[in-house]
Amino acid sequence: MMPAMAKIQVLVLLLLYIAIQCGSLNVDTISSDIKIKNVDRSIDISSQLVKITSKVTLENTGKVPVKNFLLSVEGGAKSNLAFISAKDQNNKDLRLVETTVKGYDQVKFWRVELKEAINVASTAIIGTESVYTKALQPFPTAITQQEDQLVKYNGNLYFYSPYPVVSQKTNVVLNTKSVESFTKIKPFSQQDGTIAYGSYSNISPFTEKELNIHYKNNSPFLTVTRLARLIEVSHWGNIAIEETVEIEHTGAKLKGPFSRYDYQQDHHSGPASVRSYKTFLPASASDVYYRDTNGNISTSNMKVKKDSVELDLRPRYPLFGGWRSHYTLGYNVPSYEYLYHSGNEYLLKMRAVDHVFDDMQVDELVTKIILPEGSTNIVVNFPFTVTRLSDSLHYTYLDTKGRPVITFTKQNVVENHIQDFQIRYTFPRLLMLQEPLLVVGFLYTLFLCVIIYVRLDFSIHKPEHQHKD
Repeated sequence: MMPAMAKIQVLVLLLLYIAIQCGSLNVDTISSDIKIKNVDRSIDISSQLVKITSKVTLENTGKVPVKNFLLSVEGGAKSNLAFISAKDQNNKDLRLVETTVKGYDQVKFWRVELKEAINVASTAIIGTESVYTKALQPFPTAITQQEDQLVKYNGNLYFYSPYPVVSQKTNVVLNTKSVESFTKIKPFSQQDGTIAYGSYSNISPFTEKELNIHYKNNSPFLTVTRLARLIEVSHWGNIAIEETVEIEHTGAKLKGPFSRYDYQQDHHSGPASVRSYKTFLPASASDVYYRDTNGNISTSNMKVKKDSVELDLRPRYPLFGGWRSHYTLGYNVPSYEYLYHSGNEYLLKMRAVDHVFDDMQVDELVTKIILPEGSTNIVVNFPFTVTRLSDSLHYTYLDTKGRPVITFTKQNVVENHIQDFQIRYTFPRLLMLQEPLLVVGFLYTLFLCVIIYVRLDFSIHKPEHQHKD
């Protein structure tokens, strides 16, 4: 049997483990001191994304100042949520911490930490933004080349919140007058591609009311199924960036044959197809190349603007529903714009993902950063939650130990994720001489071998010289 002392040690370790695990989980409670006085909400479904912005007026009805509050997303929508944020009335970002509430396992919560507490009997205006992907479903799911694309949106008519809402309004932006059907709960109005709902009064916490809209939407339904982004850092003045993009049209599938003749003759043919799209690169981008498995794609235009380089990318064939394409895009940028140093300490500050097309959605992003050989003490800071993969080494010409490779991945990426990551590392500046010295040493050795080979005589028999009388 286990000795008493050993049992005590095991029990202490078990209790310590439980305490650590409990401490690592964020658990909050819903405050009864908070009431939402008013909500003005806008739901933009004019593109392939669903963008919801809300202006929320919080009121403190308690007896102590309120330093934070909870945002929530209903269980049916949380799988489609790609991005969420909150700002105060000065348009400054507020910190969001993912948390849980006991008894609400199906609801996703965030604790919003206010910069200034809400005093007793006072109010504060907070702006929230959320972006959802794959929340619009084509209906019908297949259309002919000449037909428009119809989609369905299924959401919540009310602002989903753990607090009671005194009054709220909702505007749904469609940018089209072609609406097949929509939820009609009074009061509502429809005008110029917009449906207005409300105001509605005294809505209880966690109230859900189905909002259905069936309408025409021919905007590009493009999805990047996988984006592999490679960033190679050099201390010799250049950063090389290469993106391998796998793209798919995820709208209504093409029904029946495709006629290229009709497509070229009639500009209105294939209204839901994608002929081309615009990609924006940094203003300092140079040596841009764009190719697929068949080689360089020349049917693309590049415009150098003041703050960006605009690429008008045109695939080899138009993309209809269910069709896919694959290409590689690469360019160089000067390192002084993104790489900062003080002595042997370096800071790399670059975007985790760049603009692929307007209202983009990326199923999987994989970013690799190749640092110079000899980099140590590497510390990475990300602006959002990512999955960090194992570090590795990359070997290229004149490398001896290999270059460190930092790799991370993220699912469900949208334009709001175009933010800078930071990598701090140490690099002895004397190592800059490694490659030139290797080249000089190699050439010196080569010439020395040539000299030795020319000077020495390796023949076995020495030829006899004929002497004249």
